Parts: sequence; structure tokens; C-alpha cells
Amino acid sequence: MNRLFILMIFILSVQFVRANSIAKTSRHHKHSKKRVSFLSKANPETAILRLGSINANPDEFKLRLDSIAKDIPLDYNLYVQGYINLYLRHRTEMAQVLGLTKYYFPIYEKAFHEVGIPDEIKYLSIVESKLNPLAVSRVGATGPWQFMFKTAKNYGLSIDKYVDQRRDPIQASYAAAAYLKDAYEEFGDWLLAIASYNCGKKNVEKAIEKSGGSTDFWKIRNYLPMETRGYVPAFIAINYVFNYYNIHNIIPKDCNCSIKTDTVLVDKYLTLKDISKKLNLDFAILASLNPQLKRKVVNGSVSNPGRLILPEELGEQFKTQFGNVEVHNQDSLLVANVLLSKKTPTKVENLPRYHKVKKGETLIDIADNYGLDVQDLKLLNKIKGFKLPVGKKIKLYGTIPKVEKKHFRKKRGYLAYNTFKIDELLVMFNFSSKLNNEKEKYFIGIHKGNLII
Repeated sequence: MNRLFILMIFILSVQFVRANSIAKTSRHHKHSKKRVSFLSKANPETAILRLGSINANPDEFKLRLDSIAKDIPLDYNLYVQGYINLYLRHRTEMAQVLGLTKYYFPIYEKAFHEVGIPDEIKYLSIVESKLNPLAVSRVGATGPWQFMFKTAKNYGLSIDKYVDQRRDPIQASYAAAAYLKDAYEEFGDWLLAIASYNCGKKNVEKAIEKSGGSTDFWKIRNYLPMETRGYVPAFIAINYVFNYYNIHNIIPKDCNCSIKTDTVLVDKYLTLKDISKKLNLDFAILASLNPQLKRKVVNGSVSNPGRLILPEELGEQFKTQFGNVEVHNQDSLLVANVLLSKKTPTKVENLPRYHKVKKGETLIDIADNYGLDVQDLKLLNKIKGFKLPVGKKIKLYGTIPKVEKKHFRKKRGYLAYNTFKIDELLVMFNFSSKLNNEKEKYFIGIHKGNLII
């Protein structure tokens, strides 16, 4: 028994040391062009901390999450609790990000409304970058939505020596919305779409196959890359913290960005330094409003005007100083060059009735080739996964069986931990050893004696 107690103390010490080191690292990345090292990047297993460290019981957290859940299920379990604990330990950092939401969230909400995805996905950008448009990950993902180069190009973002639209909160938001909408159309589940934003659609497809065709995130979680296992719980935790920050004594910091802005289309070459001088505008503020300008210049032309964001009150002054330019209110600017969908629907009369599966083809490949929806093909052919046997005939059109509207059921949490038994884990998380309390049984979501892997 003494050995078990010593082992538990050692494990908890390692968890706290790792969590503290992650927090210290994250403090060095405030709005700078450096690698992303946010709390969400923590190993998901080290984020599971003692529940007694936050003064609230599990039922309260679950009830609060249930009350804010809309289109996306905000499940509550130990993983989510671990990330809530982790974020609430860094109130100063959370207060700074809360201040930035006043500028960034209206941009996100507009893009998401136009593309047609749930509003609460805006919190994903906090998990990705802390709303830092200059954030760059260790693998080169860039901007507030952390796009890789190839994915950014696929979704219509421009990247050249003057401009990187991955850093542009407006353009990148439309691209992120388009990606997530495509992912949801493929998987039919928002948590899986969010998971794919972190690890890619292929990894989610593989996890679904390994799980036996399940499309429940918590059931395929252990088949996903390690970082992605904590990515969705981190997203749910951020939803909680940013809706209930006042309960936890987090006071939003003031946002230095101009909340109301104008977008100016510039048909000439101008430096931000010259613009800031003539408009008597602080250079740092101008640069922060235009993070997409890599060389701090607008390289516009008549055929391809450059976009410049200014505080709303300076739009007309800019026009007076720099000649004939177009000034738009940011809310009315049409973002036309972002692809809202990669698929082009094909008319039924132009389709063959069946497609014979070739070697290496997946259901996704077939859907893309014919401009069809993956979920429609799955329903039409009663297919659960994505891999197909060579030679199988896939029906391309017909009457799709009606499926009852899915009501999101709150799932029980599953605790993953290295080869410990339930009785040992109960000690770590301050639960009674006999598990005779119903709410404890519900919270754990597993039965006594089960082996945790």
C-alpha cells in the first residue's frame, strides 16, 4: 500500500511539473512571430489534474456546459475538466485573450454565419493561436487559424513575398469556415470535423476504420494522434472558460485594436510607415490591423488592388491624402477569393448509375471525382467506413433513405491512463473507493474493475 501511495505522489508531481513548464513557455509568445506554445498543446494526459484544485463539483461544470451547448455537443468528462483546470490557472493570460475577442470574434461570427457553420467554433482559434495572427507553429502552420501552406492554397488564400493571407483574420476565417464545413459534410459530426482541423481528415478516417466504423469522437479518441486526443477537450474547455470567466474572477483586459474599421482598396505601392505618418496613426496599431502584410507595404495595382485595414475614422482621411481609392466598411466587404466549397455538384443526368471501385480508391475519392456528398454516398450504399473493396459497385444516385434527425446525447467520459485500475485512480481524483455515489459513477463513465489503457 505504501508503494502505491508513493507511486501516486510521484505521478501527480510529474503532472504538475509538466503543466507548470507548459504555462511558463506560453508566456513568451504574446503577439510575436514565434512558435505557438499554448496550453492546448499540452499532452492531454498531463492535463488531467486533481479535481479538488478547482472549487466546484463536477455536476456544476456539466450543468454549465449543457446550458451553453447549441449545435456542437459540449461533453463533460475528466479530459475536459483537466483542461478547464489548466486554463483557470492562467487567469492573466485568459484575461488578455478575452480582451482580444472584442475585435476578432465579430469577424469570425460574420464569416461563420455566411458560410453556415456553428458560431461556437470561433473558440477554436483560441486553442489554435490565442488569437495571435503572427503565430507560427513548429511545423509552419501560420496565423490565427494556423493554416499549413498547402491547405491555405487549397482554400483560396494568397501567399507571396508581400502578403500572407493566413495572417489575415478576415480571409483566414472564411477559409477555416470552408474547411470545417467540408469536414462536417464528410463526417457528419462537428467534434470529428474539429478533430480533423488539427490532425487532418485522413487521420480521422483511419481512426474511424480502426474503431470499427464509429463516428463518436470519444470512441475513436485513442486511435487519433496524441495531440488531437486533447484538442477537442481543449476546445470544449475554452467554451466553458470564455462563457463563465466572470464566475472564476477573470476580468477581460482592454483591447488595443480599433473595434470599428474600414477596408481600403489601394491601387499603388505604399509603405505602412508613410501611411502612419500622413494619418498621424501609431505605426504599431496600423501594423497590428494589417498582419497579412509581410513587408509592411501595400503592393497594390489597378488590376489587383491591395487591402488595407484602418480605424473607421481614418478611411476618408486616407482617401484625401492618397488619392482615388475605394473605402469599404469592413462589414460590407465581400471576400470573394475564398473557396466556400471545393466540390462542384454534378447533374444527375450526367452521372453513370454505378461506379466500380478501383485499386486504392476510397469513398472520398469517388465523391470528389463526381462532385457528390460523401454522406449521401454512405447512406445510399449503406456503408459505414471509407475504405472499399476493389471491384465493388457503388451506387451514385437514387433515393437516399431518410434518417431521423440526430439529437446530440451527452456522452459519458472515459478516462485513459496507463495500466492503473479504477480503485487506484479513485484515490488520485478524490472519489470514494466504493463508487457508491451515482454522480461519481456518471462522472467517471466506467465500471469498477475495468482496466484503463
